[in-house]
Amino acid sequence: MRSILVSTLSILFCLLTQVVVAQQTAADFFNEGITKSNAKNFSGASQSFTAAIILNPENAPSYYNRALAKISLNDIQGANADLDQAIELNSADANSYLYRGLNRTKQEDFRGAMQDFNRAIELSPNDAALFYQRGLCRLQINYMSSALLDFNKAASLDPADVNILTARGNCKTQLADYKGALADFTLALEKAPARTVALAGRGYARFKLEDYKNAVVDFNRAIELNKEDPELYYRRGLVRTRIGDYENAVADFDKTVLLNPTHFKALFSRGFCRSRLGSTKQAITDIDKSIDIGPVVNHNQTKAYYSEFITTSTLPLLNAVVQERYKMTELTDERSEAFLIRGILKNTSGEGKASIQDLNRAVELNPVNAEAYFIRATIRSSLGDQKGSLIDCNSTIKLNPRHAEAYYLRGVIRYDSGDEPNACADLSRAGELGYVQAYKIIGAKCNGQRPTAMR
Repeated sequence: MRSILVSTLSILFCLLTQVVVAQQTAADFFNEGITKSNAKNFSGASQSFTAAIILNPENAPSYYNRALAKISLNDIQGANADLDQAIELNSADANSYLYRGLNRTKQEDFRGAMQDFNRAIELSPNDAALFYQRGLCRLQINYMSSALLDFNKAASLDPADVNILTARGNCKTQLADYKGALADFTLALEKAPARTVALAGRGYARFKLEDYKNAVVDFNRAIELNKEDPELYYRRGLVRTRIGDYENAVADFDKTVLLNPTHFKALFSRGFCRSRLGSTKQAITDIDKSIDIGPVVNHNQTKAYYSEFITTSTLPLLNAVVQERYKMTELTDERSEAFLIRGILKNTSGEGKASIQDLNRAVELNPVNAEAYFIRATIRSSLGDQKGSLIDCNSTIKLNPRHAEAYYLRGVIRYDSGDEPNACADLSRAGELGYVQAYKIIGAKCNGQRPTAMR
């Protein structure tokens, strides 16, 4: 009897203990999950939150915190499922929308991300971080002006936040507001002097504002802080190229390519510098590599027509194109500049037909670049394609009505073809715009009777 009583009391005690544990376990597991998250034991934290959810499936913070742990474990899809559940249980939690928006941005679901950021801002309109994150999302989809509005709002709510100032500086750079970008990066660096991104951003803004000396200083400091970032060497190389320090620029582009062998912009820029240093073959090799990523289209030549008058009159123009006319620029993603430079170099090397193929491709990739048409016009004329050259002069002038050399070249070709009135008008316009070589021909050809053939 006593044995039965002891057994009964033991069972009753266990049942009472389980009831007490059941009442406390969900909270205990939740707190355990928080502790593990703070210790960066995200796998353990996820397990603890799961246990809390099993015992209390209606607690939104358990889903939210498990989602954060899953994000740290790079389980974005699982995190979104938890955030969906957290929002269903508590639709007024701005942070759940924020993190789901961040996840959707990673998944390139920008429309869904924007909806989440919008909802988060509705719930918490004075949270600078929400405007900042929405601005970053808008940057990724090239909504630059809207992104700037978000960064402005974020900065008004938290003027000392370095991330916000740096992001706004980058946004202004993309909008070509280099003075504004310079101000933002400088302010960010006052608060965080070792901020590499801000140093690089300010260096680039100074480069665009032609403050080359200080641009180099910024890039030097950025490279001291991060010696393995190829973009820093590339941008310092751009500055050095612009000031004619080609040897050191080549060294920077060498380092860029060493760190990132597929950096086609650095290959193009190194090729440009090598061309300026007289290493034409190496230059073409580099530019070939920068172009190889994309296809090349071949075009046909037209029938050649050579004229001593045209050749003599345009020789200074051709020399200027080859030596100084085309200045260093950054290579854009379509690589039109690479074809343009390679075309010039090939013409210098005597590869006239190959040169025109590259120039055709340059124009095809960037049909609003007046300079590309003019360079092709000059080289076409030197190769005897006067009709094609005339067409290119027309295109150049249409895109840039103040292009003095284009008027000059068109005037020379028109004069040679017998169209003296329009030729002299073009030459006069070239002189008005500052191309003084035009006046030599005007004085010799446009102030008297044009010689006619003897009968």
